[in-house]
Amino acid sequence: MLRPLPRTPSRLNRTEMSMRDKIWQINWSLIAVLTAIAGVGFATLYSAAQGSIEPWAFKQMIRFAIGIGLMISVAMIDLRFWMRHAYTFYAIAFVLLVLVELKGTIGMGAQRWIDLGFIQLQPSEIMKIALILSLARYFHGAGQQEIGRPLFLIPPLIMVFTPAILVLKQPDLGTAMMLVMSSGALFFMAGVRMWKFVVVIAGAGAAVPVAWQFLREYQKKRVLIFMNPEDDPLGAGYHITQSKIALGSGGVFGKGYMMGTQSRLNFLPEKQTDFIFTMFAEEWGMMGGLVLLGLYALLLAYGYAIAIRCRSQFGRLVAHGIATTFFLYFFINTAMVMGLVPVVGVPLPLISYGGTAMLSLLVGWGLVMSAYIHRDIPISRRGMGED
Repeated sequence: MLRPLPRTPSRLNRTEMSMRDKIWQINWSLIAVLTAIAGVGFATLYSAAQGSIEPWAFKQMIRFAIGIGLMISVAMIDLRFWMRHAYTFYAIAFVLLVLVELKGTIGMGAQRWIDLGFIQLQPSEIMKIALILSLARYFHGAGQQEIGRPLFLIPPLIMVFTPAILVLKQPDLGTAMMLVMSSGALFFMAGVRMWKFVVVIAGAGAAVPVAWQFLREYQKKRVLIFMNPEDDPLGAGYHITQSKIALGSGGVFGKGYMMGTQSRLNFLPEKQTDFIFTMFAEEWGMMGGLVLLGLYALLLAYGYAIAIRCRSQFGRLVAHGIATTFFLYFFINTAMVMGLVPVVGVPLPLISYGGTAMLSLLVGWGLVMSAYIHRDIPISRRGMGED
């Protein structure tokens, strides 16, 4: 898995590292796991297009190649640079979210994208990474006494809920939930007391009847269908009903590659995006699904192990936040297609067809690798060397 700790600590304990030191520290086994997961996605998109590299698999390969280049570039940049400019990245992502509200592209009843001509940019995906960076900077170096003061927690709560409300208005309930939940993990890692989480969760529970009034009709329908999918199997419950049929028909070992009847006969909706795990499980069965989940678990192990090894709190929080966001991606998607949570439109990471989600995730893993490469470099509260 991870490279062993260096035998000559003095090379990495110094404040500055040469480019040669950084290249030597790149974790190629982590990149191999990312490539293996993406490879599963390419093969599944090829099957979804009835054995054709167009229109999905080829574009996804190009995006992955660009994303890996971005990831290594991000990893090479000093972690202190990311800390010093964390609030700038947050501000850029926030402005993009406001632009979506003013001039965003509308598709499938939602206004979530900005059309750049060559790509449909989804700023909410960028905000997921920018929010982790800015929260990690805010909590970096904060003592337990500061974190224990309620007033100290108000600015980061504003940083979380302001973009979450904008994303909720698009509407994108799944991404808004992910912003809040991944931020909650960072608050916990920073040392916020458990009783404060209990108070927030209790308050959120008490506000559910009020929040229900602001949900759109189709969102209310999804929640009601989640509780009783058989209520409308040919209407609002069609997606989840077909998903369960496809999952069950795959059995233990699946029907075979490109032999899934539910997907090839187009009974399975959104088979190249949100429901791609269902298509994969129909063809490869429960065993194939477990292998894929095993690859995701291995990637998470890398992320959390790197978080533990980081000397700086900023590096620890960034690695922990990115790994937790990745976990939420695949947990919510797989639970959604199995009918364990309502359908909220979260893609399967590195496998579902889509540009911004894949690129933002790879940039996020680039930050994790930057934390690994610069794990022994001390960082002051202002993002410089040791005070």
